[in-house]
Amino acid sequence: MQFVELNPTGNFDTWEQEKIDELLHQEIKESLSNRLVFENENIKLWDLYLLAGERLNFRKHSTNYGWVCTTGGLAITHYGNGKIDMIKLNPGDTEYFENRGKNYVNDLENIGEDTIVINIMEYKENKQVNNYQFCN
Repeated sequence: MQFVELNPTGNFDTWEQEKIDELLHQEIKESLSNRLVFENENIKLWDLYLLAGERLNFRKHSTNYGWVCTTGGLAITHYGNGKIDMIKLNPGDTEYFENRGKNYVNDLENIGEDTIVINIMEYKENKQVNNYQFCN
């Protein structure tokens, strides 16, 4: 995976007005993708499919999660702080983020020619109760 910074943090001058409006005036979802495939009390599994030219709107990340890109691809992401990165993804690239308690915001746009597929495992915050079981 390779990142190329296209715009620095704090600078919104190069942003398109519709993305600024979306960031400032639309409800920002807290889901990590548009397709939840499994959920239990501990995790959520998401599939992210972005066709060539398709964009996932701004999302707020406040949980810990890991992902693996199964296809590779080329994408641009706009961060809520103004930064813009171009990302070259390779098949098998992985990343883990610790965002619990943070409100990290970004979008993701496929600027390549092929579909990008990313599988995401989100870790829910659990308030575990210590239950002890004794076996014979």
